[in-house]
Amino acid sequence: MTTKHERILEYIQNLQVGERISVRGIARDLGVSEGTAYRAIKEAELRGWVSSIDRIGTVRIDRQEKRDIERLTFAEVVGIVEGTVLGGRDGLHKTLQKFVIGAMQLPDIVRYISPGSLMLVGNREQVQRLSLEHGAAVLITGGFEASEEVQRLANERQLPLLSSSYDTFTTAALINRAIYDRLIKKDILYVEDIVVRHPLATLHPEQTVRDYLSLVESTGHARVPVIDERGHLVGILTARDVAEARPDARIEQYMRRNPFFVTPQSTVASAAHRMVWEGIELLPVVDQRRLVGVVSRQDVIKALQLMSRQPQVAETLTDLTLRGFREDRDQDGGVLVGDVTPQMTNAVGTLATGPLMTLIERGAMLCLERSRHGDMRVENVTLYFLRPISVDGRVAVKARILDSGRRFAKVDVEVYEQGQCMAKALLTAQTLDRIGNRG
Repeated sequence: MTTKHERILEYIQNLQVGERISVRGIARDLGVSEGTAYRAIKEAELRGWVSSIDRIGTVRIDRQEKRDIERLTFAEVVGIVEGTVLGGRDGLHKTLQKFVIGAMQLPDIVRYISPGSLMLVGNREQVQRLSLEHGAAVLITGGFEASEEVQRLANERQLPLLSSSYDTFTTAALINRAIYDRLIKKDILYVEDIVVRHPLATLHPEQTVRDYLSLVESTGHARVPVIDERGHLVGILTARDVAEARPDARIEQYMRRNPFFVTPQSTVASAAHRMVWEGIELLPVVDQRRLVGVVSRQDVIKALQLMSRQPQVAETLTDLTLRGFREDRDQDGGVLVGDVTPQMTNAVGTLATGPLMTLIERGAMLCLERSRHGDMRVENVTLYFLRPISVDGRVAVKARILDSGRRFAKVDVEVYEQGQCMAKALLTAQTLDRIGNRG
């Protein structure tokens, strides 16, 4: 039996793209409270099914697939540029393919306009009309309004006509930044990319320990999710839990309630950290309390190793920090050598804590890789900041292993500038084993 929340989500998912919804309308149509309707709409917004726009309302949109995540809908553009909608509201769900700046003569503009484009232009009515006639949406910069004729044309063609108080350069920079941020997200690996959905081995609370033992023998996993009749995760059962149980005992007597789990939107890196920290080899994947799959240590390690070999499409802050640094094997004890760039500094022109921690972590990981340690993840860093490092300073990050075992390592990291030790850190890392604790 589905809950009211799940029923509303299913209703929203089946709406036509571009259709507007409201808390009051859903509450009336489905016979639920406005509070329940509000929570479901917010969940749909998080899932990318709808988009809320000031003075417009909430609109059903196409959910962006990961391969097209760098594309924005015009509804999202409104929020990015803090704009208003002057016309063409029925086209807000459409996807932005590219944006064009209308800073040229009319005959030349036509060559750059195509359906799905967004024309950024000031109060040049001819350019606005020409763009709409050729299938492009229009964003009027500088806070200017549009004539009634242009608004009528936008409504007829169902092409968004927007206005923003920002100038053209700032507006283009805001949109470009939003696309760039999405490119970075596109490169991040999420649990939904590696989750195993079928076949899924599960148990019910009323089943017996004998059923559990049979399932372990057939699947090879000793950590089994327990679900109720609605498919909601209610517990987890391990070999340790039933070590002294009778074969005919019910599972609900021994299962661990409120187990650790991840969601499809969790990153693979966070799942790996949870597995190492808790010492478990299988994590349930839960979406709205419903069990949708599992991820194992083997799945996580394969995914992390694959991502480490992939070229970056867009640079993260970590990429920007490490871009000017190189591994120097010739220098005694040296791991990373490079210059402090202005992007790595704080307001007073010295190396900021964030980039410093990035250098320390990278230096330690390179040291561990040289020593042929396994796939390791940082657990703890204690930083002793001694002296400020100025912009344009040449630094060397040196690391050495103090102690190591099968599942952990402690690394001493020192950061030098012109032969002087400027910072020191103690880093602890743990190994993400392929076969973990099955208890």
